[in-house]
Amino acid sequence: MPEHLPPQLLEHVAERFRVLGDATRLAILRTLLHEGELNVGELVERLGTTQANVSKHLRVLLSAGIVERRAVGTAAYYSITDPSVTQLCDIVCGRLRAQIEGQARLIGV
Repeated sequence: MPEHLPPQLLEHVAERFRVLGDATRLAILRTLLHEGELNVGELVERLGTTQANVSKHLRVLLSAGIVERRAVGTAAYYSITDPSVTQLCDIVCGRLRAQIEGQARLIGV
């Protein structure tokens, strides 16, 4: 993180991490990353949760500018609009995978 970030910007960074700090929102993002644009019903089906739950989390992601919404008739399709999400997921997931593999080697699994 750059040393000279003003305190106001740090609050925005913290908010971004809060938005990404929810397992359901991460599952939505992972699904969109792997499958591309989907509507709410398709996300509900893939995640095995309720429409209300998916819609609530999509509103948070939309408000944060992480996903975008495209209306088609009565349906709304969502896709990831922030390319940094892919990079961040790659970094975090890759690091966690390496840690788990290292721990497995230590215990002989």
